[in-house]
Amino acid sequence: MHIENFTIVVADYDEALAFYVDLLGFELMEDSPSVSSSGQPKRWVVIRPPGAATGIVLAKADGERQESAIGNQTGGRVGFFLRVDDFDSTLRRFADAGVTFLSEPRREPYGDVVIIRDVAGNSWDILGPRYTEQ
Repeated sequence: MHIENFTIVVADYDEALAFYVDLLGFELMEDSPSVSSSGQPKRWVVIRPPGAATGIVLAKADGERQESAIGNQTGGRVGFFLRVDDFDSTLRRFADAGVTFLSEPRREPYGDVVIIRDVAGNSWDILGPRYTEQ
């Protein structure tokens, strides 16, 4: 058993793709035409970090209720966690690209961590490699 996909509600597909694919380096797995539950045209857009099994469906908000969830899908908490192989170079790349940092990097027992804001306004922990016991 595994999680196939989960959804992040966004305001605009192309803006979200520019952030996740062009800036963060995720892979675009699928971008196909579809139809929303209200009968409106939409796209089925799936991305994922390189080598990951679980995808993220980028879903353009359809109506006021979904629009109100943009950037607040986890009630203001950090809701997404991205483990990276090279924490320092990732932070430099994100800073150079204009990513919004919500915290200073810090060392935790589970690895280095910094909080960023994504294009939709959600908070992500960027996690460095786990520390191994000496």
